[in-house]
Formats: sequence, C-alpha cells, structure tokens
Amino acid sequence: MTLSFRPSFSQEASRWLYSGLLLVLSPIVVMALFILAIKKKQQGRFRIRERFGFGSPSLRQGGYLFHCVSVGEVVSASSLIKLLMDEQPALTITITTTTPTGADRVKALFGNRVQHLFLPYDLPFLMSGLLNRLSPQKVIITEVELWPNMIHTCWRKRIPVCVLNARMTEKSAKRYSKYPRLFGAMLQKVTHVCAQGERDYNNYLSLGVHTDKLTLTNNIKFDQANELLRASTSSFKGLDAGQRAIFVAGSTHEPEESLILAALQAIPADIRPLLILVPRHPERFDTVAALLSQQSLPWCRSTEVDVIPENTAIVLLDEMGQLTRAYAIATVAFVGGSLANKGGHNALEPAAMSLPVLMGPHTYNNPVICQTLIEAKALRIVRDSEALTHALTGLLQDPDAARAQGQAGKQVLLSNQGAVAKSLAIIEQL
Repeated sequence: MTLSFRPSFSQEASRWLYSGLLLVLSPIVVMALFILAIKKKQQGRFRIRERFGFGSPSLRQGGYLFHCVSVGEVVSASSLIKLLMDEQPALTITITTTTPTGADRVKALFGNRVQHLFLPYDLPFLMSGLLNRLSPQKVIITEVELWPNMIHTCWRKRIPVCVLNARMTEKSAKRYSKYPRLFGAMLQKVTHVCAQGERDYNNYLSLGVHTDKLTLTNNIKFDQANELLRASTSSFKGLDAGQRAIFVAGSTHEPEESLILAALQAIPADIRPLLILVPRHPERFDTVAALLSQQSLPWCRSTEVDVIPENTAIVLLDEMGQLTRAYAIATVAFVGGSLANKGGHNALEPAAMSLPVLMGPHTYNNPVICQTLIEAKALRIVRDSEALTHALTGLLQDPDAARAQGQAGKQVLLSNQGAVAKSLAIIEQL
C-alpha cells in the first residue's frame, strides 16, 4: 500500500475545493440526467438513486470492485474478470459503470454472476458509503476513469487500488499536470498502474508515479481474440459469411455515416458490398435512420426484420452488443471514431476475425495497437471519403490481398497476447 504518503495541507485543500465545486454543480448534473431519462422514457435505465449511493440493500460484501466507465471498458476488463471467476468461483465481483449502455453490457456478458451498480458522484461521503456497503478487498479501475475522492477514500480505508489497462494520452497528462496538488496527490494514493503501452507508461512517469508502482503489461485487448471468436457465429439475420461481400462500419460517429455513404455510392455497382452501419451510441440510431431515408439505396433497421431482404443495400444495426456478430460475417471492416476526431475505437475486434481493417487518421486512443497493425500491413489509414472508396474498392477487387491483410491482423493479435496474465498476477499480489 501507499500508506507512507501523507498529503500536504495544500493538497488536501485542493481536494476539498474540488469536492465543494462538485457539490455545487451536482444538482445541475442531476437535473440534466433526470431530463434526459424522462426524454428517453427510460428512467429505470439511469437508476438515479444509485448515483447518490442508494442501491439494493442486498449487496454481497468483499471480493473485487471493478469500475468501468462504459461499454469499451467493460469489454476490456471482461477477460480478466472471467478468469478470476473461473479460478475463484466463490469470489464476489462488483462492477460499477457510469452509463446505461455500460450497464447493459455487464448484464449481457455476466448475467447474474456479478453485481452491478452505477458509480456514485465523486463526493467523499458518497464514495465512503459505497465502500462501506461493499467492503471490497481490492478496487480495480479500468483504463482511464480516475476520481480523486474515490481513490482517496480507498487509500484512507487501506483498500488497494490498481489501474488496469491504464491509458494516459499526452492531452490527459497535460491536463493532470496543470493541477498537481489535486491529481499528483491522487496518483500517489494509487497502489499500482498496469500501463497498456509505452506512451501511457511514460506519461504516468512524468506525472510522478514511481517505477515500483508502474508496470508495462501491454494492452489486454490483444488477449481477447479467442474469446471474440468463441462468441461469434457465422451467420446473422440470414446473412452468412462469404455469401456476399459485406462492409461493416463499426462504432461510427457524426459525420462518419455521411462519409461512408458517399464512399459506398462511389463504388461500382457490380462490386458494391452490403453495408452494415453500426453507430457507436444508441441515442443516434434514429438520427442515422433519418440520414438513410434521404438516400436512394434500399435499407432496413435490424430490429425490424428477422432476415435481411435480398435487395437490401444498407443495414442499420440498431441493437447493442451485436457488433461482434456483424464483424464475424464481414468481408472488410471500418472502425469508427477515426474519421471523426474521437481517437478511434478498437481495431482488434475486426482483426480477431481476420478482417482487413480501415480507419481514419485519428487513432490516438489506441496508438500502439494501431501502429502495430499498420506496420504489419493489417490496417490502412484513409483520410477522407474518396480515400475510403479507393481502399475499399481495391480490397473488394482483390480478395487475395484482402485475405492477406486480414491474416496479418490476426497474427499481430496472437503475437502480442499475455497482458491479462501479467495484470492478474499484479492484482493478486496487491
């Protein structure tokens, strides 16, 4: 533990100032969340009471508490959580998220084998109440969600905190360095950091995390290939792998859908693939549907059909948790958040299916993964709609080249496994 650290008066004052500002802003945040829940007619999914520490009274105590922000972090932690559950069937696992979609993914992956809560707002008394109710042996934070009062309360209660698959971009490191009294003290209270890449390792070092609390484990997403393959099937909504050319555009953001549609229209009709379009956020399903209604190609929503009609040119996949099944039947994949300046999502998911992968230039969320795939000629960067058309047309016209690119990606993934075992060993030693 990091019990030898003692925060200075100025560091504690900074944390209390942060807490005071959060307390003042919390009614505004709650009102916005309440309005959003009413607007979407999904008050139950937001479980606002839990964000103030009022949850089910029947919670099991002990075990491990994993905090995962949303879908991506839940998926990242899932391999390690399942390994823990296999090794220790009686171990209590609690997972907290901050988004309803993250909660949905927890339910889809684990059912009732784990207990789920929404993480309370980062106020000292709320975090203390959560930890008193759960009494976890260890707290594992996935990737990047570092909350000063959560970590302080764990430190005060002598609960080890490990950051799993830790990500720290240059932008985040610069922001943390502007408030050293708050965030510097917070990082001193963390027990261990498992960095997912050299960039992240070096950025944590620059923020004052000592080398004996920092390990370069590499990215646990490399270890998820076999799990993805086991979970996939060779058919979806009547579509079979190899039946026709299928282009899956996964985890897209605005304006990527418009760019992808323009690229699709520019591909010669005789080789034009079926497009499966998968927006990143479910609240954008209707917006994308409205966009599809304005173009001439026949399309459908996946929730409205049991079998994709033969004349369909575009499928809007408006269901959560189905992207892996779409990748499993695809010919080529595009990973979103990369033409839009969102940092890019997980390119390893389609690589696990031996697919040639295309992305835009914005890949700063996973720079090591993307660079490794680029160097292996498994990932091609396209900078606009025209470049996407050119790359996609080339892959459709040359199946052997597409197959070689896909196999290169699968090999990269298999060659870089081992992060889950490294991370598990560190967590068990805390």
